[in-house]
Amino acid sequence: MILLDKDFAKACPPWISKLRRNQIFVFGSNESGIHGAGAAALAHDKWGAIWGQGFGPSGLTFAIPSKDWQINTMEVLSIAPYVNRFVQYAITHPDLEFLVTEIGCGLAGYQAEDIAPLFESTLDVGNIKLPMTFLQVLGDKNNEG
Repeated sequence: MILLDKDFAKACPPWISKLRRNQIFVFGSNESGIHGAGAAALAHDKWGAIWGQGFGPSGLTFAIPSKDWQINTMEVLSIAPYVNRFVQYAITHPDLEFLVTEIGCGLAGYQAEDIAPLFESTLDVGNIKLPMTFLQVLGDKNNEG
């Protein structure tokens, strides 16, 4: 797939170390809200993710679970409703820019090919920025016959 300038404009930075005032760090969590490792730990330690809150906005973050209450990896179909609720939240908060990390692709063990399709509806939502790996998967999927 050839990536165009518009693809890069839609991309989340590959590494997020600081946020502007209107930016929200969207990370993979677990339903228990134990933000002990990976992007969840960064969200908790740096940008105000609330311990014990496994889904939704807190501080400058938004948690989307990819692990369940017992910290086991969730099925992709169980992650989908959380993604859909996130998208609705982002649509109703157009003043914010949501920087989505590779949710489910770290400690949960999924690949971008598994999770990116859950975010296909975000391609038309201007304030959601996806990881380039997700954009590549979605671009390939949209270019199939």
